Amino acid sequence: MSSSDLRPTSIRHWVLTATTLSAFLMYLDRACLAWMLDSASFQADIVLTKDEANLLKSAFFWAYALAQVPAGWLAERFGKRILMTVLILLWSGFTALTGFSNGLAMLLVARIGCGLAEAGAYPISGSLLSRWAHLNWRGFCSSIVSLGGRLGFVLAPLITVKVILLSGSWRWAGWSYGILGLLVAWLFWRTFRETPREHPDCNEAERAYLEEGRTPEPPQQGSARFPWRAILTDGSLWMMCFYQMLTNFGWAFVINSMSTYLRDVRHLSEEMNGYISTLTLLIGLFGLLLGGFATDHLTKRFGLRLGRLLPLSATRFVSAALCVACVYVQSPWLLAVCLGLMVFSTDAALPAVWAWAQDVGGRNVAPIFGWANMWGNFGAALQATLAGWVLTTFDRNGDQNELFLACAIAFALAGLLSFGINATRVVGATMDPAK
Repeated sequence: MSSSDLRPTSIRHWVLTATTLSAFLMYLDRACLAWMLDSASFQADIVLTKDEANLLKSAFFWAYALAQVPAGWLAERFGKRILMTVLILLWSGFTALTGFSNGLAMLLVARIGCGLAEAGAYPISGSLLSRWAHLNWRGFCSSIVSLGGRLGFVLAPLITVKVILLSGSWRWAGWSYGILGLLVAWLFWRTFRETPREHPDCNEAERAYLEEGRTPEPPQQGSARFPWRAILTDGSLWMMCFYQMLTNFGWAFVINSMSTYLRDVRHLSEEMNGYISTLTLLIGLFGLLLGGFATDHLTKRFGLRLGRLLPLSATRFVSAALCVACVYVQSPWLLAVCLGLMVFSTDAALPAVWAWAQDVGGRNVAPIFGWANMWGNFGAALQATLAGWVLTTFDRNGDQNELFLACAIAFALAGLLSFGINATRVVGATMDPAK
């Protein structure tokens, strides 16, 4: 046997790279619409009212949330390799369709289609990492994929505006991302297989490495059925659902309300608003990497339950405290630091959320991930409406401090709920999972 046969191949790294690139493209396609709508070339082509523009933005999130569970089930039923490739092609096609749109109806079809197709990406990604990441590196690998998505979100304004300026038309942004999607779909199809055992380029050393500490899975019999009974009766899973919903209510402030707050309350210029918003998101990016290392390290030291629980809980109370701090800071730059650290803390728990789904999912990682993620996205979709109600009902002087306090309460409640989340029990099973 040659020395090369004794060393694990690096197929798992290529799988992680392809999955991260898919997440980057997904968020790029998701976030590009706002800057397309704001471009002069779009406004010269298509006239939309403010309500119509908001309808386009919200339609995506409702479609995305509602399709989480069906997409997770389809992944287990038909296979993650083929479904993920098809979904990348679909959401890229709908993004390209945006560039061909001639009015509200066609734009609405494109955005709803994009939301439906993207819904399966993260449940599938979480499921494939359960087999392609070592047990001791689940958190870190999850943080890398999440970081790819966040980078796509942060860079979407810069890339979209640059494409529009270079081409002279907003339509080329949609077309360019559609073409890029063809390349990403091909890379994913070429790279990924359902398990290391099925990959022709993965050697026995890498397969043995990825199987360390796991209980071998018996062959699956028959067709996959959605585990309704297990999902609806698992208390720990419901705690995670409401945990994600409350978390996303607080986190979505940065996406839905921060720009308006900086303009109307802090009276910042558009340029300063952009700087503050970008700095906030950039600070938050580092939370993903730290959170991945933290949950893996804590799991090795304190065991699976505390290794997931401590990041889930502590970060929410920190986020709540930072929301309260935003009420008192005066400097725009200090506000950016507080908001950035709030996003940092919130995102630091995301790898533990992903790893938890892999820990408890058993054969149903994708549908269980999708179920919890659906409730989380309900929180994000409802944030704008609930934020408006909070301000209308309680804000008497226009300082919007009540919105920060509402976010703090949501984060604190999420932190309390996290104590009911148990990563040591497979959903629908009584045996200890994860290994």
